[in-house]
Amino acid sequence: MEAELLLAPITALEMVGDHLIAGEGPYIAIYSLEPNASPSARCSKQVLQNYTVHGIKEQQSLSPRDNQSPTLAVFGGKGFVVVELSFQNSSVELSEVFPFCELHDWIWDLQWMECRTERPSRVAVALGHNSVALYDCISQRVLQEVHCQEKCILYSAHLVGSHWETLVLVAGTVFHQLVVWGMADQADDTERIKPCSRISGHSGVIFSIRFSESQGILASASDDRSVRLWSIGDLRAPPAPVPCLLVCYGHQSRVWSVRLLRDYIISIGEDSACLVWTYQGKIVHSFKGHKGQGLRAVAVGEERGWVFTGGADSGIRHWCFKERSSTGNRLSQLDFASSGRKGSPRAVKLVDENHLLVMTDAGAVFSWDLISKNWAWLLQDAAYRSYSLLEVSKLASGDFLCAMGNLSGQVKVFPLSSPAQSKEINLFEGKVHNLTWAADPNRNLNTCSLFASGPAGALLWLEASWCPRGGTTVVLKQCFLLPVCKQRWHTCIAFLPREEFLLCGDRRGSLMMFACKPTPGLEEAQGGGEPGSSTSETACALPGFSFPIGSGELHAERPVSLLFGLHGKQGVTSVTSHGGFIYSTGRDSCYRQLQVKDRQLQVLRKQKPCKDLEWLEELRFGPDGSLRVLGFHATHFVIWSASSSERLLCIPCGGGHRSWSYAHCLSAETFAYIKSGEIWLYQSKDASSGQRILKAALHGRGMTCVCHVGTLEASGQERISVFATGSEDNTVNILAFNVQTRRVTQLAALGDHISSVRALTVVQNGVSQPEGERISAMLFSAGGRAQIECYRLTLSPKPDSSSSSSSVACQLVHVASHRLDEHWDYKKNKHKLIKMDPETRYMSVVVLARIEEAELPGPLCFLAAACSDASVRLFLLLENAKKLCLIAESFHHQHCVLKVEAFAYKMASGRRRHFMGSAATDGSIAFWDVTAALSHISAIVKTGDIPVKPLALESPVLTIQAHSCGVNSLHIRKTAKRHFVVVSGSDDGSISVHVIEVKAESAVGQETPARAGIQVIRKVSRLGAHAAHVTGVRLLHLNFLLSVSVDQRLTLWSLCEDSLSFVWSKFCHVADVAALECWETEGHSYRGVICGQGLQVLSWGLDVQGRKIKDGI
Repeated sequence: MEAELLLAPITALEMVGDHLIAGEGPYIAIYSLEPNASPSARCSKQVLQNYTVHGIKEQQSLSPRDNQSPTLAVFGGKGFVVVELSFQNSSVELSEVFPFCELHDWIWDLQWMECRTERPSRVAVALGHNSVALYDCISQRVLQEVHCQEKCILYSAHLVGSHWETLVLVAGTVFHQLVVWGMADQADDTERIKPCSRISGHSGVIFSIRFSESQGILASASDDRSVRLWSIGDLRAPPAPVPCLLVCYGHQSRVWSVRLLRDYIISIGEDSACLVWTYQGKIVHSFKGHKGQGLRAVAVGEERGWVFTGGADSGIRHWCFKERSSTGNRLSQLDFASSGRKGSPRAVKLVDENHLLVMTDAGAVFSWDLISKNWAWLLQDAAYRSYSLLEVSKLASGDFLCAMGNLSGQVKVFPLSSPAQSKEINLFEGKVHNLTWAADPNRNLNTCSLFASGPAGALLWLEASWCPRGGTTVVLKQCFLLPVCKQRWHTCIAFLPREEFLLCGDRRGSLMMFACKPTPGLEEAQGGGEPGSSTSETACALPGFSFPIGSGELHAERPVSLLFGLHGKQGVTSVTSHGGFIYSTGRDSCYRQLQVKDRQLQVLRKQKPCKDLEWLEELRFGPDGSLRVLGFHATHFVIWSASSSERLLCIPCGGGHRSWSYAHCLSAETFAYIKSGEIWLYQSKDASSGQRILKAALHGRGMTCVCHVGTLEASGQERISVFATGSEDNTVNILAFNVQTRRVTQLAALGDHISSVRALTVVQNGVSQPEGERISAMLFSAGGRAQIECYRLTLSPKPDSSSSSSSVACQLVHVASHRLDEHWDYKKNKHKLIKMDPETRYMSVVVLARIEEAELPGPLCFLAAACSDASVRLFLLLENAKKLCLIAESFHHQHCVLKVEAFAYKMASGRRRHFMGSAATDGSIAFWDVTAALSHISAIVKTGDIPVKPLALESPVLTIQAHSCGVNSLHIRKTAKRHFVVVSGSDDGSISVHVIEVKAESAVGQETPARAGIQVIRKVSRLGAHAAHVTGVRLLHLNFLLSVSVDQRLTLWSLCEDSLSFVWSKFCHVADVAALECWETEGHSYRGVICGQGLQVLSWGLDVQGRKIKDGI
């Protein structure tokens, strides 16, 4: 068996020259820190057998040879090893200097000892029961071990000193104390050394200790959420008592580690935050970006101002903690109040990052130059007082056009460089509700499209242009009519590239699409004055309607596609087109991904990028594929990076309902807003986040399930295995594993669940494609709050995969969803129904059958779910109708149902008989014949009806007591015509194998056969197969059985006539193993995935020499 990939918590980090060394499970990986280096590891190797790396210590030496080839001591658990790094051009080699050593106790810290030899070979090791051992790597033996008088278990330790005679240990005990003792201190009669100091103050366990000899300061991080600094001076002669200099509270949970620098203190915690403190206790930086579960490791490059953090999410991030220039970022108030400027500011609009427009309630427009700090008056019109609509757009020539609207239905367009050449048009009898500029890719680059909303849902498309000699020109292009609603005006506009369609979002939350067909007869509204003059006129009358438009119903272009209330009642805030898809945002905290098919808008996905953003304003896509989300959290303007999961900007502006404007260009960004009648301005000359992702994160919490989707063949005969993982962080990740490079890439992240994801299953859509060229499947995810989500997944190799981070193209469409609480809410006479428990969880799901017949309106997919409320439920997916319906249920089990499996066989008539097996926490396994239920539901669907009331499933045809406690894993596989092997694993570590036989007894003259009987013909069991819960079992070919357990053992068994024979066992490096998935690759070779607190991909082959497949087993 070979381990091909491991994604586990990062437990150790160390900076060595221009490289970062990371510990992940028993592996260490080397990352280059050069600016243009690849984010992937240059080298990765297992060094600690089955222990997890806890620390990495570089051997400090002035020898040039050692500088070129750093020597590292890597320790964890009860063992350590000494390795050497060799850098040759672009390659890195990792070689073992001294062999792996395993001691009798856990290692908390390790320190290199100076010696007379050219290469130091002795290390001091702090052990878990408050002792220190001196170990010689050459002779591979412990030279000396001393014990402290304080007999207790340690939670942390820190060794200080490079000579054994002056070596001091600071130990964090289970009694919340810091115990300081030296190797050369006086021993008692039992040869135990008495501590020279005991330091108390923490109210929790101490997890990390650091000492700064130059400052005489000792730092400790604790379970009580605090970091404490102690003025200890000389460790070898500490004062009594040791005074506490500072107590730092800033973390929201336990503090795992602390580092002392010259000017700063660095701490990481379980709250996934890395805090940078001053020695006065002030937090100057708070780095957040990891996905939950906390940070486990930290490394610091003090001279460069670098911090590296490793998380339990298996991610590594690079931060910069050096203070930026005080003039780089600032929030300032503009001095607008002056005798020369009339009125109070009502609207602000940034022309670019260096120029700001301000419109007052007196109808005046002013310009502010952010570089020269000067105000300039542009124009004033009393007709535009008290109501301020101001929008600006850039022409291809570099000039800017501004538009204003008022309460009387007038719109004024003027160039920013020559405000006197304005054009005013009287469009409506009522007020202008909104103005929006939009770039039309199919039009002249020297023109801009302006959209104006008026009474009765009228939306006018105007085309504006300007030249110094010809003045301002405005042309009416088309009139649209918005759907009837209370707040009937548009909020955002965008043209669809390469198609004659216009996308529009309104204040009611609806998204619609219009056909762009300029109305014949619309004439140019152009002033007759000389260039430089301002003109005003009424738009020309046209067949079917006249200007100004009143409140009556208008005969205009209606939407060709309408998604009413897509974003709720608060409105659509933006709509844009990117990468062949449409994206819309709203004040419902979500954005939608859509596409146009047959002239209709179709929603593909609904995504919530950040739980703290209640109001999404806009999505901005970067050239590198990054995504920035602009929005508001309460009264703060926030820019969120969806790519790095971090908050890039947060400004307390008072909320999004006030006038505000944001501009971003290269590394500079500007944000302006009005608050309490004053203009505030935020400027940043360096808008970069200051971080770099060296290793992408996987999940924020433990994984609960994994499901293999399929295998693709990319360019160059690369094989890509695609699988899905579900987690307690409420997300599902679609991952692509490249078999050749052994790298994994995230294709998509699904965040539609409101609670943890407990189960995944997939069914192929039946699309006939050559092997490996395309995958089309339905993916089901289920979990907490009795929620099921269904997605259509299409995967294919990318033709230009060489230039892409992933060689797989993934298209994901959300098909349907179902929640039990919503199901009951739709029912009548709700007081007569037994309400579902809100804590009901789906523990397991499986596809029973997928039926495609000519009489059906579309494919039918039947799904079974094991539920925590002791029920087994059946669902029907109507793919064409995009509905997921509850069709049947049974409460036969009196305990929580943990697993459900499906199996079927084909009868002589050619029809298939469908069965289901369900396992519960009482150790029982029930077998159900669901053929009649599926046939009954199919017949109802053929009539055009949709099942409303769930059926009551018939009782199981057989129930067996397989175990004495809960069944955590279940697998059923056909071996002969009517023989099936049922393999189950239990809480008590036992494995049971039952061979069942299906007996079909058909009733004469009936279309549906009578219920089939099932009997057990053979039983094999193995008590104590594992030392903990068996969480995964799989029956392989040729009577081989694979099992995995929480004891982190992956074991292969051989099925014999009357026993389960051990073949081999492999230690897996994933803690809290939750699920196992495996599939055959070629011949008798397999590839598998184990998930839990991490993920591991393994491959193995079966020794099939002399083995034959036996009927029954």
